[in-house]
Amino acid sequence: MIRVLLVDDDPLVRSALTLMLGGQPDIEVVGEAPNGEAGLAQVAEHRPDVVLMDIRMPVMDGLEATRVLHSRPSPPAVVVLTTFDADDHVLRAVASGADGFLLKDTPPGDIVSAIRTVAAGDAMLSPSATRSLVSRLRNTSPTDRSTTAADRLTVLTERELEVAVCVGRGLSNSEIASELYLSIPTVKSHVSRLLTKLDASNRVQVAMVVHDAGLV
Repeated sequence: MIRVLLVDDDPLVRSALTLMLGGQPDIEVVGEAPNGEAGLAQVAEHRPDVVLMDIRMPVMDGLEATRVLHSRPSPPAVVVLTTFDADDHVLRAVASGADGFLLKDTPPGDIVSAIRTVAAGDAMLSPSATRSLVSRLRNTSPTDRSTTAADRLTVLTERELEVAVCVGRGLSNSEIASELYLSIPTVKSHVSRLLTKLDASNRVQVAMVVHDAGLV
């Protein structure tokens, strides 16, 4: 069972999400919070697997709450769910450690799929968020970005680099296992080491390094 916490200042949004997710046999909504600060307390109390996190909230916004969560040991996966798809929001969400970024008008089935995806250890970005991220990356200095990324990748073993490239291509753990003839637990171990060695909070940040280095 995937345990989900809802963090949004709009009670109607929380109610709609609870109703939508309540019909899923493998998902349980374990709590709700109206802002990031309350959400952090709810995470400590309920230990969810996934947090659906709004961005703009009073007291503490979702990006700061996500950053705090990922500074703690064994944080839950975070899917940022917002009405805004501005480039800055996407980049800040990724930098904060978010594992997914979806718009609130995303079809219910896709939201459910995203929860299952991040709970399994993979990353999830909406198509519009991906376009925003790629657009912003293209508008920064390619030479500096490429050099820095290439330097960061030198700490990886040959196999870790192969896994990193697969992550950069957006492959799931099971797809990487099939392509590299590895077991899924072995892939998970490699991904865990990638996060540590690259000082990354999630797979999206690993993918950004690989993209910047020109390997995908």
